[in-house]
Amino acid sequence: MRDARPDDLFDLSGRIAVVTGGGRGIGRAISEALARYGATVVAAGRRPEPLAETVQAIEEAGGVAWSHPLDVTDEDSVQALRDAVLERHGRLDILVNNAGIDPHYAPLEKTSFAEWQRILDVNLSGVFRCCRHLGTAMLESGGGAIVNVSSIAGHVAFRRQVPYCASKGGVEMLTRALALDWADRGVRVNAVAYAFILTDLTRGITSHEHLSKRLLARTPMGRFGRVEETVGAVLFLVAEKASSYVTGTTVMVDGGWTAA
Repeated sequence: MRDARPDDLFDLSGRIAVVTGGGRGIGRAISEALARYGATVVAAGRRPEPLAETVQAIEEAGGVAWSHPLDVTDEDSVQALRDAVLERHGRLDILVNNAGIDPHYAPLEKTSFAEWQRILDVNLSGVFRCCRHLGTAMLESGGGAIVNVSSIAGHVAFRRQVPYCASKGGVEMLTRALALDWADRGVRVNAVAYAFILTDLTRGITSHEHLSKRLLARTPMGRFGRVEETVGAVLFLVAEKASSYVTGTTVMVDGGWTAA
């Protein structure tokens, strides 16, 4: 059999993809990459302005995209996104659960239940809601690929970040358990775990005079990740020809952090 060319392996032409938190940072980079390889992208999130910027960037580059409001903590909002995608396209092929919030930096004894619940509701229950409603749409249409955005905090502990570590650890096990449930039904479920990536959301950490030096000293590659370095693993995991036998795993994009 003729070997597939790289462009063939990652060809997403005709695929319908939803990216939550698609308005900025990693979510925007993923949205633009999926569109560049042929997918029609639905950028979903809470703030319309960044979503519009993502759509505009994709269209200016010759891709196809549209946006839809989404609050992953609201069941009705997730269902509305599902209905809108199915009404327009009749199916869903790719779901990237990227929406999340920053870690709460405080010891547990100074963490309120409301703070704990907020982080879990967005970072973990939000993934559950989207998998439940949007993933079910994949089951109904014959298959698809889900990528849940995780973190090295789902694999190693960080001081004063109990809720965040718990949320990402939950995402890791949700990914594996759901992959097991849906493996024989055509839906692959994987995760990508990032270390510290240079985005607006991490600027407070990566630009901190002392903390940034400690983090870099702990990173084998000796630098923070660039946003464009976040997309390759996602492209691999959603491309059927490239990863059709891959499910229930996590790709670490961490500069060697978890290997050290």
